[in-house]
Amino acid sequence: MDEPTFACLLQRFFLERLMSQKNASCHTISSYRDTFRLLLAYAGGRTGTSPSSLAIGDLDERMILGFLDHIEADRGNTASSRNVRLAAIRSFFRYCSYFVPSSLGVIQKVLAIPTKKTMQREVRALSVEEMQAIIDAPDATTWGGLRDHTMFAIFYNTGARASEVIGMKIMDLSLNTPSVRIHGKGRKDRVMPLWKSTVTLLRTWLQHRGGDPADPLFPSARGKPMTRHGVEYRLAMAKTEAERRCPSLKKKHVSPHSVRHTTATHLLQSGIDISVIALWLGHESPVTTHRYLQADLDTKKRVLEKLKPPRTKHVLFKPGDDLLKFLESL
Repeated sequence: MDEPTFACLLQRFFLERLMSQKNASCHTISSYRDTFRLLLAYAGGRTGTSPSSLAIGDLDERMILGFLDHIEADRGNTASSRNVRLAAIRSFFRYCSYFVPSSLGVIQKVLAIPTKKTMQREVRALSVEEMQAIIDAPDATTWGGLRDHTMFAIFYNTGARASEVIGMKIMDLSLNTPSVRIHGKGRKDRVMPLWKSTVTLLRTWLQHRGGDPADPLFPSARGKPMTRHGVEYRLAMAKTEAERRCPSLKKKHVSPHSVRHTTATHLLQSGIDISVIALWLGHESPVTTHRYLQADLDTKKRVLEKLKPPRTKHVLFKPGDDLLKFLESL
């Protein structure tokens, strides 16, 4: 029996493995799709072969390593983005190992490519005053300003990801409860409570927004769901306006994810247990949430205040050796 071609395997990987067997989310499928778009364009340019005519042997270890270097050096991707692309390629090659035994040598070498270690960035949250300035920045007397004002309040209230807020529909709201259903990563839904002030704001917004239950809660000016770029752009505009009344924002980077960090940090500072914050943010494991505990200096200071410091002697060190004197003078 003839082995399937690379083109056939790639189509079956998406249609059968990801969509049918694993029921992967649309976000996962989009990420994998973009990876192979980039990879096929790169491999085609190096081999002079059309994507449909490529073989597994064309995508050997050297080709994959060259592609990974290309997206970092030429496209400006971070090591984290590189690892995401490599994960998608690995998943496909593991699938191929069951159907093309003649290429197992190539497949094993690709699967052996290690991920890069990445430096975990320090979590930088906004203060309560800075967050309030961001929320208040849009002109709520206009349609777009009221939408942004309400959307930023939802971001802070729920700690939701940008994709989760973009994906909210009118029918996800339950203002009598009051709560909102969030469709999270990995098809995991969670229901989040809302402040009374957020509910009041949402009622006002819905009166101006109108629409059917299945429509996006925060549409663009054309009535379509907002894009991630659109949300980031509106948030950047709000930051510029908020800097007038809160100058400390000039030194801060503000993005949908930093607002999420802010919610988590403020919950932690309010004494909320780390496991509850993990559920709030939709983290699969509380281990992910520990980065907020590590980053929150105020919490560390409160812990230190409960610990009695030891008695110490104030002694002035006097080096007696010439070499030690030299080192001390540096």
